[in-house]
Amino acid sequence: METSRRLAILVFCGVPAIVGGGIVYAIFGSLTPMWIYEAMLLITAGALVSR
Repeated sequence: METSRRLAILVFCGVPAIVGGGIVYAIFGSLTPMWIYEAMLLITAGALVSR
């Protein structure tokens, strides 16, 4: 996979990390669910980039 495509995938996953993390925190009011969401997103992004 080209470097530019890998960077594009990471940028594409960066927006849901910022916005989604805020939404998850607002819904649950705690940092634990937000960190779980971020970890799942990181695992998914890592799987996409490593392919």
